[in-house]
Amino acid sequence: MYVDSSKWFSPKIDKKKLKELSKRSDLPGAIHFLIYFASLIFFGYLSYAFWGTWFFLLFFFIYSTIYTFGNANTHETVHRTAFKTRWINDVFCYISFFQVHGEPLSFRWSHTFHHSNTLQTEEEYDHEIEVSRPTHLLKFFLKFIPLTDLFFIHQSAFFVTTKSALGIMSPSNKINAPLDQQLKIIRNARIILLLWFAIILVSFYFVTWWPIVFYFLPTFVGRPIHYAINVTQHLAAKFDTKDHRLSTHTVILNPIFSFLYWHMEYHTEHHMFPMVPSYNLKKLRQEIYKELPKPFNGLFDFYKKVLPSLIKLAFNLDGYYKVKLPNKN
Repeated sequence: MYVDSSKWFSPKIDKKKLKELSKRSDLPGAIHFLIYFASLIFFGYLSYAFWGTWFFLLFFFIYSTIYTFGNANTHETVHRTAFKTRWINDVFCYISFFQVHGEPLSFRWSHTFHHSNTLQTEEEYDHEIEVSRPTHLLKFFLKFIPLTDLFFIHQSAFFVTTKSALGIMSPSNKINAPLDQQLKIIRNARIILLLWFAIILVSFYFVTWWPIVFYFLPTFVGRPIHYAINVTQHLAAKFDTKDHRLSTHTVILNPIFSFLYWHMEYHTEHHMFPMVPSYNLKKLRQEIYKELPKPFNGLFDFYKKVLPSLIKLAFNLDGYYKVKLPNKN
């Protein structure tokens, strides 16, 4: 049943503490991007150095996995919580989106819509989330295999950006983005397409596949691990509710995945307070944990408990994962 209430459940937290947790800094973002790009360059170099050997497959998969987590960089910079200084944040936002073949303004507007209408399926429909209402389980499981995203290229950032360049807006952008912003989205997308053609021309001019391999291919090769983590956000969760505890999951990850993912495993907390920087989400949870359900202890724990509900949900809209809320007594 559609929930028409305009108010979401909000846990109790001291306003001064929330203000403190919402403070941004340039240093965490600088450290994150320094480590991220250093790791990317390192494994990119190893991939190049070991071309023609079996080690290339290993290093290129690692490179591609790190590369694909550039999507986490886009998310944090779209929220403008990666850096305190706005222009620095926006520079890295455009770099990150170009890296993963997307256009930032389009995502900013659609993501704002997603936060305002999380998992709504009627009227204000959340267009950003599709897999939480699966009708094709085969597609869901295929995405855990490298390169299978090529079968769904029509849903990729390549296709979305190309459509934007042609003036075709996404459903949420049509609803949410003002006309002047839609024109900027079209302009940005066309610039991105020109840069894509430039990369291809450079490859042909120098008779080398490397620019194409290292720029266009990684998001298809490195998708599985990122997908396994990213899809946990709302997988098989209850929709048409105004309680993020029911529509969003928190999954505790190991330090490496947590770093690459910008700590977005604390996703329930993020949806409740989206302006809190990712590096403070764990601290935020400590302030409100008594009102939250227990987090999943790693990916294995998550999939063991949620996959049965996902399969049920594919055939029955009441098959969503039933969250145990904390006792109010």
